Amino acid sequence: MDTVSIGRRAETAALHYLHRQGYTPICRNWRRPMCEIDLVVGKDRTVFFIEVKYRSQRRQGGGFDYVGPAKLHRMRRAAELWVSVYRWHGRYELGVIEIGGPSFDVTTITMLS
Repeated sequence: MDTVSIGRRAETAALHYLHRQGYTPICRNWRRPMCEIDLVVGKDRTVFFIEVKYRSQRRQGGGFDYVGPAKLHRMRRAAELWVSVYRWHGRYELGVIEIGGPSFDVTTITMLS
């Protein structure tokens, strides 16, 4: 399986998990020049911008290990652009979902803001 297929499968697993938790999908893989958001979902009048990180094995480190200051800055910039494009005036948050192992299970979800 190539990395694009793995990424899509991890995003699908994350989206199913979020749906079971009561989140409503808004869009997936929203892209603009120099930014991208894996998942945009809503719940309780809040929009959540979700980065999905997949790790097949724990020895690679957790997915959160790969969300450093530069990635967080890009996530904020992408969320602000989405908010501007869609004229969203409500609350929004950033989050990361870590997917792990061959069964693509959600291992951790953390809201960052």
